[in-house]
Amino acid sequence: MSSHYHDPEDTKRFKDMRQLAPVEFEAWVNLDRIVGREDGKIPRKYRELIALAVAHTTQCVYCIDAHVKGAKKAGASREEIVETAFLAAALRAGGAWSHGTLALKLYDEA
Repeated sequence: MSSHYHDPEDTKRFKDMRQLAPVEFEAWVNLDRIVGREDGKIPRKYRELIALAVAHTTQCVYCIDAHVKGAKKAGASREEIVETAFLAAALRAGGAWSHGTLALKLYDEA
């Protein structure tokens, strides 16, 4: 098992996934390509940093790998990579906090 994510060998299964569900796979690939757009109003570096923050909140290790590389290639600094992780952590914590209000409401209604 690799120390940097699940197992790099797992990515070889993407080929199987493409063959088993070709229409869905291509739709996903096309959706994922919006991160790499160069002609959008949001500059590429920020698109990669946003994608990296989302990858942290969804805990997709393959996405973290891809978007760290993409962000670095687009000019992001080490500091920006780390700040992105903390921004994602703050928002993830906010989700737990806001769901805490729901838990309290449900408790009061029970």
